[in-house]
Amino acid sequence: MFNKFSKLVCLLVVASLLSLNVATAQAGLISTEASIAASRAVENRALIKAQLEREDVRQVLAGQGLTAAEVDQRIDALSDAEVARIADHMGEMPAGGGAFGIIIGAALFVFIVLLITDMAGATDVFPFVKKAN
Repeated sequence: MFNKFSKLVCLLVVASLLSLNVATAQAGLISTEASIAASRAVENRALIKAQLEREDVRQVLAGQGLTAAEVDQRIDALSDAEVARIADHMGEMPAGGGAFGIIIGAALFVFIVLLITDMAGATDVFPFVKKAN
């Protein structure tokens, strides 16, 4: 009886293995450029997702009618070239949202430079600065 049972089990195992659709794996060399491009694409997607996870950005996207899941799906659907283009332009985008911060920063820088030169006695711009003798 054990012999008939083991033959039946063996036949079932062989039949199931033969019925499997086994795909053949192919190995090949990957160039350094392809490896770097793949890792850069993953990093760029993570950078974009990190920027879009900020609360102020989420509020703007919610105002546009987008949920966080929809935004993630759309980012995942982008090609590597599109993701690279967006990530490259993210560094060029203003963080403060306009030129007002740049103008204030430039004015503050000019004021500090003139104040230092006035204290050193090189200029006479501010009357409230005591001159070095």
